[in-house]
Amino acid sequence: MATNWRETLGLWRSLVMYYGVPGRFSRMRKFYGQFIHQGDLCFDIGAHVGNRLRVWDALGARMIAVEPQPALLRCLQRLFGHNPRVVLVAQAIGAAPGTATLHISTRTPTVTTLSKEWIGNVKRDASFSKVEWDQQVSVQVTTLDALIAEHGLPVFCKIDVEGFELEVLRGLSQPVATLSFEYIPASMDVALGCIERLEQLGRYEYNQSPGETHQLQAERWLDAAGMRAVLRGITHHSGDVYARLLR
Repeated sequence: MATNWRETLGLWRSLVMYYGVPGRFSRMRKFYGQFIHQGDLCFDIGAHVGNRLRVWDALGARMIAVEPQPALLRCLQRLFGHNPRVVLVAQAIGAAPGTATLHISTRTPTVTTLSKEWIGNVKRDASFSKVEWDQQVSVQVTTLDALIAEHGLPVFCKIDVEGFELEVLRGLSQPVATLSFEYIPASMDVALGCIERLEQLGRYEYNQSPGETHQLQAERWLDAAGMRAVLRGITHHSGDVYARLLR
């Protein structure tokens, strides 16, 4: 019963955080509109409660939403289960297919992760001092390559999986036109590794958006070395790196 109470609290906390901020939807629609157009296929890896799906739906995208957390998947099914342009995938994404242990924070499901190493790193950050990973479940793991084989090559792929982003990219063997992946200062090596992996797949340029601002910080997109330098200089607050393939 206590776990269910914490789970419900965590879910509502996420819903308020991602749906309850005035003006965020219109800001996100304008932001993602520079990457996504009518009919484009998009992957949301770590869909959480689907606030990006809501925006992409308004842009006319076709969406593959991946979410292994059982409580969040139930929420996504209620919100998007009847949408013919959304396919929900109840799995995690990694470097290879199989099974893995998902470490769930029921009160703060935004930090649920497959990476024990990431938990160890972020616990040293004061902002994570009260977070508990109080549940573990075994989940099925697939790869980006497998998703592409089944659904097609996406125009945009968002990856937000709390320290497992590099493992997700290790399961990708071809370039994707545009991607985003999360960075966290307490575990910046993951984001730096993601840049290295993308450079193995193709030639990309990069930008960065702090927090949930949905505003790119660099007036001109950066090469890999420039983006690495920016990330190494960030000491506070998480955000997302955006990468777009050079033609």
